[in-house]
Amino acid sequence: MTSPAQSHSSADPVRAYLDRGIKNYWYPVAPSWQVANAPIGITRLSEQIVLWRGQDGKVHALEDRCPHRGARLSLGWNLGNSVACWYHGIEVNGEGTVERVPAVANCPMEGTTCVKSYPVEEKAGAIFLWFGDDLHKEPAPLVLPEELVSDEHAHFLCMSNWNCNYQYAIDNVMDPMHGAYLHATSHSMAEGDKQADMRVRKTESGLMFEKVGQRDVNFDWVELGETGCLWMRLAIPYQQKFGPGGNFGIIGFATPVDDDHCQAYFWRTRKVSGWERDVWRFLYRNRLEGLHWAVLEQDRYVLESLAPHARDHENLYQHDVGMSRVRRMLRTRAQEHLTALDAHRAAQAAQAAASEPAHG
Repeated sequence: MTSPAQSHSSADPVRAYLDRGIKNYWYPVAPSWQVANAPIGITRLSEQIVLWRGQDGKVHALEDRCPHRGARLSLGWNLGNSVACWYHGIEVNGEGTVERVPAVANCPMEGTTCVKSYPVEEKAGAIFLWFGDDLHKEPAPLVLPEELVSDEHAHFLCMSNWNCNYQYAIDNVMDPMHGAYLHATSHSMAEGDKQADMRVRKTESGLMFEKVGQRDVNFDWVELGETGCLWMRLAIPYQQKFGPGGNFGIIGFATPVDDDHCQAYFWRTRKVSGWERDVWRFLYRNRLEGLHWAVLEQDRYVLESLAPHARDHENLYQHDVGMSRVRRMLRTRAQEHLTALDAHRAAQAAQAAASEPAHG
């Protein structure tokens, strides 16, 4: 039986595309520590992928499919800059080219590129992959917020698997007002008004959604950035007793797994250097990390408990302006991608038809 969500998706190709995961962005797909010597298989944006580290420590990413019979390459062996299929030993390198078919001499598969490869960047303790469509195979520059690349900031990565579509995770972060309610017992979000006027303003890389007349009290603002990737930034005020540095910052990413699952990546940051960095890292690991995981679990639990097809039965109000703006932005991007792809395919079909010999 077809669910209401599936019916909506089949009737709305833009929604179906968004639900799977919008392309032409970099996404974090795994913490760095998760990718060691053995190949691992993951699903991101509904695509099955194998990751492994080469002899030089560089991470490679391929479609998780042997070109011979379709066995999972992630079940095979790491040969350094290539991976060998467990089923028949086919060796495929990091560019997706078959290097060796050990069971057959002079196999025509050798030297051919049969498997999709993914551009890879490893930054801030995470593996990022570029998910480009047919018109955007070459990646855009990956530009991360300064908190993840500056020597003036310390950061810790927290990753959590959530049983909901990634768009709900984005909605959650783009809703500062929930902090005063859902996280009201948190050590850092217990203060501030439970009623506020909200406004949206543009930034150089995206938009800012913020409370009017309240700053540095609670979860009072959130910024969305579009810089080759989609990230969200917010700051929570911290008292001096919670360590040196300014406000406690969070950089968030929502990575699609499939229609009903996602990964939430949250870098917890603070602007500290020198001995203060060491103090902050010690306090975080020993006193604060557990408290922050508790807040993250509150978000996860609420989103996983939403009524079925919650988006189809909403009654939004003024506090949801930022969330609505981001939804419109993503839908616009998705429509642009699909329109361009349709035009590209039509041009290819016309070219193919024109090249066919005429039959009298």
